[in-house]
Amino acid sequence: MIITSANTLEHGKIINYKGLVTGEALIGSNIYKDLFSGVRDVVGGRTSKYEEEIQKARDIALNSMKEKATQLDANAIIGLRISYDNLGGTMGNTILITAYGTAIYYE
Repeated sequence: MIITSANTLEHGKIINYKGLVTGEALIGSNIYKDLFSGVRDVVGGRTSKYEEEIQKARDIALNSMKEKATQLDANAIIGLRISYDNLGGTMGNTILITAYGTAIYYE
């Protein structure tokens, strides 16, 4: 399945717009304890453990979005956007990662 942040496909004709598809993933507050216990991994201000967890959560959100598009008989997603939100408050330091775009069928 093609996934692009562009709003069209350069080498394909969009036959049908299937609708909005989304995928979400949460990273719980317990991750911070685990991540900051590995502060030794910090190189140039970057924590590799943190980046790995963000990547895993992003992959979960993208795969969930792709599954929903497949259920709609789509073969591509255009207009991909990914957002990161700190839910804070009663959720602690939970980060919500949301991937969304338009599922389409193209030739």
